[in-house]
This record gives sequence, C-alpha cells and structure tokens, in this order.
Amino acid sequence: MEKQAPSEMGIISSESPSHIKLLIINRELLVTHIRNTQCLLDNLLKNDYFSEEDAEIVCACPTQPDKVRKLLDLAQSKGEEVCEFLLYVLQQLEDAYVDLRPWLLEIGFCPSQLIQSRAVVNTDPVSRYTQKLRHHLGRDSKFVLCYGQKEELLLDEVYTDTIMELVGFTNESLGCLDSLASLLDHSMGILNEQGETLFVSGDAGVGKSMLLRRLQGLWASGQLDTGIKFFFHFRCRMFSCFKESDALCLQDLLFKHYCYPEQDPEEVFAFLLRFPHTALFTFDGLDELHSDFDLSSVPDTSSPLEPAHPLVLLANLLSGKLLKGATKLLTARTGIEIPRQLLRKKVFLRGFSPSHLQAYTRRMFPDRALQVCLLDQLEANPNLCSLCTVPLFCWIIFRCFQHFHATFDSTLQLPDCKVTLTDVFLLVTEVHLNRMQPTSLVQRNTRSQTEAFRSGQGLLHSLGQVAHWGMEKSLFVFSQEQVHASEMLEEDLQLGFLRAVPELGPEGEQPSYEFFHITLQAFFTAFFLVVDDKVGTEKLLRFFQEWVPPGEATVASCFPHFLRFQCLGGTSLAGEDPFKNKDHFQFTNLFLCGLLSKAKQKLLRHLVPVAALKRKRKVLWEYLFASLRSYLKNLPRVQTESFSQVHGMPTFIWMLRCIYETQSEKVGKLAARGICANYLKLTFCNACSADCSAISFVLHHFRKHLALDLDNNNLNDYGVRELQPCFSRLTVIRLSVNQITDSGVKVLYEELTKYKILTFLGLYNNQITDVGAKYIAKILDECKGLQYLKLGLNKITSEGGKCLALAVKNSKSVFEVGMWGNTIGDEGAKAFAEALRNHPSLTNLSLAFNSISTEGGKSLAQALQQNTSLRIFWLTKNEFNDEVAKSLAEMLKVNQTLKHLWLIQNQITAKGLAQLADALQENTGIMEICLNGNLIKPEEAKVFEHEKRIVCF
Repeated sequence: MEKQAPSEMGIISSESPSHIKLLIINRELLVTHIRNTQCLLDNLLKNDYFSEEDAEIVCACPTQPDKVRKLLDLAQSKGEEVCEFLLYVLQQLEDAYVDLRPWLLEIGFCPSQLIQSRAVVNTDPVSRYTQKLRHHLGRDSKFVLCYGQKEELLLDEVYTDTIMELVGFTNESLGCLDSLASLLDHSMGILNEQGETLFVSGDAGVGKSMLLRRLQGLWASGQLDTGIKFFFHFRCRMFSCFKESDALCLQDLLFKHYCYPEQDPEEVFAFLLRFPHTALFTFDGLDELHSDFDLSSVPDTSSPLEPAHPLVLLANLLSGKLLKGATKLLTARTGIEIPRQLLRKKVFLRGFSPSHLQAYTRRMFPDRALQVCLLDQLEANPNLCSLCTVPLFCWIIFRCFQHFHATFDSTLQLPDCKVTLTDVFLLVTEVHLNRMQPTSLVQRNTRSQTEAFRSGQGLLHSLGQVAHWGMEKSLFVFSQEQVHASEMLEEDLQLGFLRAVPELGPEGEQPSYEFFHITLQAFFTAFFLVVDDKVGTEKLLRFFQEWVPPGEATVASCFPHFLRFQCLGGTSLAGEDPFKNKDHFQFTNLFLCGLLSKAKQKLLRHLVPVAALKRKRKVLWEYLFASLRSYLKNLPRVQTESFSQVHGMPTFIWMLRCIYETQSEKVGKLAARGICANYLKLTFCNACSADCSAISFVLHHFRKHLALDLDNNNLNDYGVRELQPCFSRLTVIRLSVNQITDSGVKVLYEELTKYKILTFLGLYNNQITDVGAKYIAKILDECKGLQYLKLGLNKITSEGGKCLALAVKNSKSVFEVGMWGNTIGDEGAKAFAEALRNHPSLTNLSLAFNSISTEGGKSLAQALQQNTSLRIFWLTKNEFNDEVAKSLAEMLKVNQTLKHLWLIQNQITAKGLAQLADALQENTGIMEICLNGNLIKPEEAKVFEHEKRIVCF
C-alpha cells in the first residue's frame, strides 16, 4: 500500500518544485479525496495531455480508488507539465475537489504562466447542477405573466423595491433593509442565532412572491454574492396537493419535484448533505398551506434518506432537523406566526412608499409627459394613492388604464371620485373580458362595462364556481377535471384569470391551475355568491365566521380541519386552527359588500334579478350591523378619568374595510353609532394607508370628540391625507411608527389648525426632518390646548429643535414633550433651555440621545434654576461630563421641584457623582438621579450607597 509522508504533506523546496514528486509523496491523500476522475479526464483530454486510449484505460478500472491510481500513474509517466496541469485542475475546480483545498493551500501551489493559459472545463456534477439551477431560475424569473397568458413583461423593467422593515419577536421595528442582499446577510437583524428561517410577511398583494422572483433572478445572474450554490424554490400551496398516503425522501422532493441533475444525482445530493450551508430554500405562502393531514400524529424525521410525507419534510426542513445550516426563507401573509425557536430574522413588507410609487410610475410609463400627468392625478386623489401603495393593486390600476388609454387613444384619466377595491377588480375583469373581442385596425371597442359583463356572464359564473369550491376548502390549486367540470372552455383559460401551475405536481404531467392571485379568487367567490340564484342566507354569510366574537359559538363553521404544526414547535390546542390569517375569507367578505352595494346594482341587475339583489343586500346589511355591535361589545375596554378606551383588533379593520366598500353613508352612520367609546385604539392592526379611507368613512360620522391611536401600522403620508374627513373630531392623534414624512406633517398642520381641538399629538419614530418640525411648531402655536407632543426618533436637527423650543416656550398648556433620538445638539439644547426658564406648564421633557455636549448641558442646568414646573427630565445617552454634572449640582441646590433626573449613559465620572451627591444634602425634592452606564466604577459608587436617591448600577 502507498504511504503518505508523515508530516511534510508533500512540501518541497520552492526553488525547484517537482510536481511529479508531489503526486508521489501525497499519493494516498489524493487517492482518498479524489472522487471525480471524469472531470480530470475531460480536462486532460481537452488539452491533449491524455489520449482517448489513456481515458479508456482509466475508466476500465473496477473501483474509484483504482481509477485514481491509474490516472496518477499515467500523469506521472507523461512528465512535469501534465502533473502540474492536473494540480491546476484540482485547484480551479473547488466544488469538485473541496477536500483538497486545505492541502493545496498548505503546499502553496502556484501554477506557471503556461499552465494558467490552459483552458479548464468544469464538468463536475455539482457545478453542472448549479448551472442548471441558475438557468432554470433565470428563465422562470425573467418574465412576469401579465393579463393574458400570451403577454409577458420583463421583471427587470417593472420590479421596484418596497419597504422592507426588520422587526423583533414582538413585531417592534428594528429599522429598514436597503437591499435584497441585506435580507440574506447573517450579520444584521438576527433574533436567534440557532434559528434558520428568515420569515418575510406582509399583506396580500404587497409583493412577497415578486420579492422571491427578484431574489431568484439576482442569484441566477450571479449578482447575489452569498456563497449559495443551490437555490430551491417551492410554493407552499403545492404541498397541499399531495395525498395523505404520499411519501418521498428528501432527494426525490428536490430532484423529481423541482429540478433533476443531469448527471450523478447521488454525488450532488451527497455534496448537499455535506455542505447544507450552500443551499437556500424559499417557501412561498405558508398561509396557503391547508390540508386534512394531521402532522401531530407523525414522528419527526431527521434522516434525509427516509421517505416521509412531503409536509413532514417541509416541517423538518424549517425546524432544522433536515439540512441544518441551510438558509430557509419563508413567506406568509400578515398574521401568521411561526415558533420563535425557528426564527433567525423577521421582516415585514410594507408596500410602496411615496418615492417607490413615483419610481414604479416611471417604470410603467416611460413617456415623460404621461408620467407627469399620472403623478399629478395621483397626487390629487389620495384615495387612489392609498390603494397604489399595495403593489398588486397599483399594478392592476396602472395596467387597466394603460389598456383603456391604448384602446380609446385618449389622454390617460384617473377617476376623481372614491375608488374601492371592488371597483378595481370590476375594472380588471372588464379589461379581461374585452380581450375576447375581435380586434380591428379601423374600429375601436366601445362597448360598456354592462355589455362586457353580460357577454361574459357564462364565463364569470364558471370562474365563480371554481373559486367558491376552492374557497370553501381553502384550496388554491385546481385539477384539470375540476376546471372542466365548471364548463370552462380552453380559450377561456387564455384570458389570464386562471394560469397553469408552474411546478410539476404530484400527479405528474397533468396540468393544474390557480387564479392569478388569491384576491382574484376571493373576488370571483363573492361574485358567485351574488349572481348564483341558488345561494341562500347560510351560504352567503358562510365566510363571516372570523367576525364571531371570542367565546361565542359559530353557527356553522366553514373551516376544514387544517394542518396542525406541532412538529414546528407549536402548542396549539387540539382542533384549534394555527393559521390565524384567513385573508382569503376576509377579502371574499369585502368584495361581497362591494358587489351588493347600491352603486353596483346598475351593473349587476343585468346578471341577476333586482329582487334577489335586494334580498341578499338586506341579509348582509343586517348581519354586518349585528356583527359590528357584538364585536365592539366584546372588545377589551379600559376606563380612565377622561376616556372610555376600546382596543380594536385586525378584524375590526376588516369590518371597516367592508363598510367602506358599501360606499353607503347610511351604513357609515350606523357603524359610527355602534362605537360606544371615545378612545379607539388600533395599534398593531396591520392597517395600511388605504385603510385610513375606511376609518375616516366611519369616524367622520362620530358625533363627539374622539381619541384615535394608530401607532405601529403602515399608514404613511397617503394615509394621513385619507384621515382628513375625521380630523374635526379628533382630540388625540397617535401616528407613531408609520413612515410619515414632512409631507404628511404638512397635511396635519393644515387640517388640525382649522379645528384647534388637539390635546395629544404622537409622531414618534417617523421620518420627520426640520421642515416637518417647523409645521409641528406651528401646530403647537395655534392649538392652544395641545398638552402632549411625542417626536422622538425622527430626523430633527438643531434648526428644527430651535423652532420647536420656541413654540414650547410660547405655549401655556404643553405638559410633556418627547424628543428622544433626534440630533438637536448644543444649539437646540440652548433653545430648549430658554423655553424652560419660568415655563408655567411643562412637566415632562425628554432630550435623551440628542448629541448634546458640555455647552448645551450647562445651559439646560442653568435654566432649571429658574423653573418650577418640570418634574421629569430625561437626558440619557448624551455627552455630559463632570463639568455638566457640576452645573446640575448647582441647579439642584436651587431647584426643589424636579423629581426625576435621568443621566444614564453619559460620560460622568466619580468626581461628577460626588458633586451631585453633595448637592442632595441641600435638596429634599428630588426622588432619583439615574447614572447607570457612566464612567463610574462599582467601588467608587459604593462610597455613596447611603444616598438611596442616586442609582449607579
């Protein structure tokens, strides 16, 4: 047996390298670790170092080690150049010879110029499979299917980034991601180092699937430098198509149901198992994964070779029991949660910001004049702008108007009235139906919407039948038999309502179909419920079960026995549905309200008898009011001295959306009458800017003054504009963490100063600059009753700080001002110092984390000597030193009314601590001085432990 040199690992003098000797000395090492001789033979043949006869001799050897030995013997017999080239191939093809990388680095192999000029071809199965995956994903992600199946758009030409917000376990904001590459960056936003799943959630239509397609395209073109060699993309709804008896091993799931390697699949799979960190799995739409299969009765599997149900494989991939170390990116609609132990990073998609919408408009309408015209009209219609913050709805609206612009050859004109989501989907349906019309170069299609729907009545009913059948079972993929059973013709499929499922399903080559988007299936479900004369009351209201208050029994559950995810670590009770999000039902309800509104009677009376429409409308309205009253009655309430507070949940937002779809002022008034509270808290309700239209549609009918808390949603400037009708009622407005900019603040100034009833304004953690700060200062000047102002964590500098400080100085009512996390600096601090002198009402003030240093700190301390109103002063995370501490100590000898002074995380030493401690001998009013995180050692603080009012640790 050949023996390897004990410790030298083949290192020889660099003055006279012998590549033959390297191969001889390290023969056994090479025999052990070269598992692919074919790749070496291909390159030796291509460069005429080996003959065909040489290759045949090697291939004739019975075992792999024998092939390697014979190949080395032949190479050594042919001289130094051949041996050097063989080493060069081993060095260049890293994936094929990954085990030899350390050895090649250790020997310091450096090929000559002659050898470097030789071509190296990569026929390694792993590299070939990576190339095939890139081609496969590049092809699938290059185009976006448009209306008809014969019309496609280049993804690169229409894709526009959306707001990607990093969030914590409890959905608190951790900032925004600036690129798709940062989504896969394992150094930022990590919640759990042991977790492996990057979880991306967002509302329906916000762009989750498009984000994955963009990610696929970037990886396929080599623009995503993450070290990923394998990219597997699955849509979760595909897993619902498997039968309970189906069983697959992991290799079959990846290769037979996604992309099969052209050669040596066993070698490719072995590489994947050995290096799972080189794989990225994307699973799109966890919320669409519904099945009768009960995972709680199936044991976990950690063997990649053991057959199991595909859902078990999915669950164990996400949990890390299979391919631990691989990156898994999972998407779902808002409301779905996965166990914390699986989470590595959590991201919310927030849709288009105003700048994103402008960029998308420019992409969709290259003509400059058309861009300006469209953007001007959008600016004039905040309702339409709000809908356009959801990328899917924006795309539908833009494409519809592109179609009408081309058809009628006229200037693009957006409606100047209120547009509901039902209007948008009726419009897109009309566009599809008009595509059935024969085209003519001389005659335009001028038929009305009514004529279009009447001519396509049979097709629409068939689509509704398919949609309703799937919605009842929470299924979104339909077999060919199910589609044909609805009497749909082959040419109907070309309209684009339904599209072929891209994946190869478990039934083999038999095609399956799905609606273009889940919202489209919901629309046709609602359409079927309206136009089908066999639909009775129970079936009409069947999807409203989500509105039943907690603890009350449902009349008839419409939900099937859903998949239980105990194997993901869930702890749901037996029979409880872990899928909290049922937006497909909620959208169905919303469209039902829109289609049964009086405004749509003119269209639908040609499709269904008017008496039937009135009967269904009456039933729906009665249920709508009863549900709203019952829901509000059962919501948690908090009674304070000034307010009766009710805390609404996301279902309440859906109720408001449904009421808005009716566009009935009578319905809006009745809904407002049912809100028996004067403080409406709607925090963390996933409300977007379009929801503000629904909120104001109801609240502007509220007869009394109202407090409205919309913190931690996704409203942005368009949402602020949509709230205009109800500003005359609002005394408390909380809009923190909502992507609001100076433009939205300007709207607040213009509206709130009309009524001057504001007492609380919360705008914490938005994107407000000095421009917006000046508008807020004007609000404070003109709204004489404003007591609370929350402006922390914005982008306000010294200029904005000075304007706000002057407004605070002039206010006789302001009680609390929060400026934490801005950058007002010393100049802003000096302005606030002037405001503090002899102020009559300011009681709580936060200037924490504002880059205030010595001069600003001393000014604040001196001003407090002439203040008797302030009780709490937060100055955490500034740059105060002992000089500032000395000024504060002098202040404490005079000011006996300040109760709490927070100086956490500054630069105060034991010297400053001693000065503050001495001052307390003359101060009986202050209750605490917090000095945690300063430059004070434990032993230094121990000297003052008798003074309980000083907190150092």
